[in-house]
Amino acid sequence: MRLATLLAEEPRSQPVTDWAARIGWVVGLILFIALVYWLMREGWKWRGQLQSGIPDLPPIPEETGQVRLELTGRYHGTTAAGQWLDRIVAHGLGVRSRVELTLTEQGLAVVRPGAADFFVPAAHLRGARLDKAIAGKVLTEGGLLVVTWAHGGAEYDSGFRSDHAAEHAAWVAALGAPTTENAPADAAASTADSTTTEGTR
Repeated sequence: MRLATLLAEEPRSQPVTDWAARIGWVVGLILFIALVYWLMREGWKWRGQLQSGIPDLPPIPEETGQVRLELTGRYHGTTAAGQWLDRIVAHGLGVRSRVELTLTEQGLAVVRPGAADFFVPAAHLRGARLDKAIAGKVLTEGGLLVVTWAHGGAEYDSGFRSDHAAEHAAWVAALGAPTTENAPADAAASTADSTTTEGTR
């Protein structure tokens, strides 16, 4: 018993750190992160190549007419209209940044410090709505101002968030509910189909 007690009281050495294994794990983690970053970068470049057919965005004209609304906040990205996950990266539209929006008689001026500015002529504005998500960015319900616009034969949704979210409602009221150029034609076609169906009954 006394021997067992003495053995129990003997100081024990601290466990030896396996530095080779620890360094291996750290290196492996760094390589994994680098691989993920590279895949994301290649995916971004690939998406940009697919969208190379999108024409250059109009520059902001020197004279834009009377100012109707102004907003400062964040630009969260652009997607194909109605497809909140289909991010557009061509011409710098995929770059998130601060933004200054100005709605004038001639259209919408989008000024982005650190990214390319662009202009949407009034004839190309399709409307605006309140939403909560776009291109991987999720906010509270109604926390995002989404402006729908046309360019190069296609339509896009751009997401903005004002520094004062209460301003969003005024933009929706000014721009109206989103519409498309083809809406009247589609409606006419639908009416014609309905008339034909009723006539065959």
